[in-house]
Amino acid sequence: MADKRDYYEVLGVDKGADDATLKQAYRKLAKKYHPDMNPGDKEAEAKFKEATEAYGVLSDPDKRRQYDQFGHAAFENGGGGAGGFGGFDFSGDMGDIFGDIFGDLFGGGRSRRANNGPMKGANLRAVIHITFEEAVFGCDKEIELTLKDTCTTCHGTGAKQGTSPETCSKCNGSGQVTYTQQSMFGMVRNVQTCPECGGSGKVIKEKCADCHGSGFIANRKKIQVTVPAGIDNGQSIRIRDKGEPGRNGGPRGDLLVEVQVARHPIFQRQDMNIFSTAPITFAQAALGGDVRINTVDGDVVYTVKPGTQTDTKIRLKGKGVPSLRNKSVRGDQYVTLVVQTPTRLNEEAKEALRKFDEVCGNRTTGPEKKKKGFMDKVKEAFED
Repeated sequence: MADKRDYYEVLGVDKGADDATLKQAYRKLAKKYHPDMNPGDKEAEAKFKEATEAYGVLSDPDKRRQYDQFGHAAFENGGGGAGGFGGFDFSGDMGDIFGDIFGDLFGGGRSRRANNGPMKGANLRAVIHITFEEAVFGCDKEIELTLKDTCTTCHGTGAKQGTSPETCSKCNGSGQVTYTQQSMFGMVRNVQTCPECGGSGKVIKEKCADCHGSGFIANRKKIQVTVPAGIDNGQSIRIRDKGEPGRNGGPRGDLLVEVQVARHPIFQRQDMNIFSTAPITFAQAALGGDVRINTVDGDVVYTVKPGTQTDTKIRLKGKGVPSLRNKSVRGDQYVTLVVQTPTRLNEEAKEALRKFDEVCGNRTTGPEKKKKGFMDKVKEAFED
């Protein structure tokens, strides 16, 4: 037995693991390495057998106690029947596990209860497009979509007038059917949703001519959507009871409207704050003065300090995005001032800049004058 791995290690659990943890660990391994999921894979088959053997011992209180005391030696020479599948009892808990596994493998799954009780309807989804400003201040939008309403002819039963749904003969109204399958472990019991009635427990022999047995009529409807101030791109608005109708008296689902906000040419948003840039002239940066800055509330006048450098950031308090919870609370707007360098100057403006540069102690930026030579002076004398 020296080549056998520790059973706790095989299942990936601690020695103090409870029954639920052991069962969960084994269920995961059994589904992963089951031969029907890995046809022809000898390694997967070996791991499946190893996990089954480990769980067969650890799930039995007496065998687990012997294993904890003596290890694998407790089952040598037939001392416990852990040498193969033949010594395990696959009824009860083990049967439930393999019922789940075979249900997943062969379709339908394992149904814990019939779904013929009241069920809430499914949620519907829609998308609306709004502008940056509409997201900041909120707005009202109208969308049109198809909604199902209870059929007024059959009152939601789906059956022809004068008739009613009948109890399903396949499941006797339970919504479930039970299958037994022969497996390598013996007979396995598997419970599935009834394929005849879909789990409702009822079948319709004569269908309503208006809804064709569905119990619902689809209509195009317009729905008003109130977009709250401060909503961000990708967030959704839930409108109660505007989704799919419920089943068996269950409530309607909800309508989830996703909001997509268009990009703005000037503003960018981060949480409740807005970011933008504003150009200022060289003279405004050097001398200071009033500049107009764009905000979502309109233009505001801001006084620039003398000597302002490019990329200076200023804060406009309360010019950001309102809080979704309290629209009277707003974020701020952060503006980056960018000094604009003039590109089209006439000679007068260029000369003024040269003089300004000289006054500041810098060399003249214009073309330097050529020094007069001897011949230039002689030429000037004859011209005079």
